[in-house]
Amino acid sequence: MKITGIRTFLMHVGQPHRSKWASDDAPASSGQGSSERGYFGGTRNWLFLKIDTDEGITGIGECSGWPRVIETAIKDLAPLLIGEDPTHIEKLWQKMMIAMMGHGMLGTVGGGAMTGVDMALWDIKGKALGVPVWNLLGGKVRDHIPIYSHANTVEQALAVKSRGIKAIKCGGVSDPVRKVAALREAVGDEMDIAIDLHGAPWMTPADACRLVRKLEPYELMWVEDPIAPENVDGYRRIRDAAHVPLAAGERSATIFGERELIEKELVDIIQPDTGRAGGITQMKKIAAMAEAHHIQFAPHSGSLGPVAEYAALHLMAAIPNALILERLDDDWEGRKSVIVPHPVQENGLIVVPDAPGLGCDIDEEFVARYPSQGNLSVQVQPDSGAYAPGTWGEHLYVQTRVSRRQYFGK
Repeated sequence: MKITGIRTFLMHVGQPHRSKWASDDAPASSGQGSSERGYFGGTRNWLFLKIDTDEGITGIGECSGWPRVIETAIKDLAPLLIGEDPTHIEKLWQKMMIAMMGHGMLGTVGGGAMTGVDMALWDIKGKALGVPVWNLLGGKVRDHIPIYSHANTVEQALAVKSRGIKAIKCGGVSDPVRKVAALREAVGDEMDIAIDLHGAPWMTPADACRLVRKLEPYELMWVEDPIAPENVDGYRRIRDAAHVPLAAGERSATIFGERELIEKELVDIIQPDTGRAGGITQMKKIAAMAEAHHIQFAPHSGSLGPVAEYAALHLMAAIPNALILERLDDDWEGRKSVIVPHPVQENGLIVVPDAPGLGCDIDEEFVARYPSQGNLSVQVQPDSGAYAPGTWGEHLYVQTRVSRRQYFGK
């Protein structure tokens, strides 16, 4: 079998609206009189690809990280792959890696491009052999994957709970302690709560230590990304300051990008992004590295489309240290129309698919209805409360928190 071509499918997700990453409220409207969720600041894109072969088997994959740019990277990679045997997955991954290396250290653009290709190769191999991808990865450890959803308000948390989901994650850095306290009181002790503290602006390690200590009484599932991803050594300072599970890793690609967090045991949960970590090949290796250090595996999926979600299901079915999968099951109604079949969700769990390969396909006609309109924005708005008063226009990457008695108090 030989690869004969690679096709890409880039789509805009939802409708344009300003981002509210660091605030509690969902967008009020799309500017077209709609109040439904799912507008993503007008910047969210999904990039799918299909690899065709001379035996009529087609594999599907998904790339994230910077989809509009990654689409160009895929076109650059295509000549290296056409004519190759798609079942030699590791060999092709290495070939792509050394080709990308010529441009410098591999980032999420290169990682995202390799991810989509690698995912599609696993899909092809599973279809060729008539088995699901999880079987190629060693077989099933579990039949169902637990999920968590996002909730920044009490109303959202109770809505998630009503759907049978047993864990939530809140986000934003504007008022984290009071937010967690309110959510814990609303959902009770039977639900798990995590919090994502990613910037902008990112915290300093000193502030992160103080905040994580304040969050200890709420028995969080984890505290995610409390400091900028470049500040790997800062995690040791946070770990020494408080007894709360730490999670990170979504912004790195490959085993080389995740290595320090795992080998130095700076996190309790590693979170490679299923669309930009380097593919199923790399995700399996990252999970094994984490297992050796008793670190749990919870893939990042907050901005991904449904094909990457399928890939995560297969991987998490086959590894022992899978913890939970991030799933925005109510982010945009169109999500259900992108994928065939839609994953089966019941009582806070997703059923592991049994069809050959990944077991899914995209509706190409539906995807084509949503052409890309943009893929960048300033993510934090002036009224978010994330920046110190009067400093939003500086757009600082890292900022010390002010009004400290109020910020760190309940």
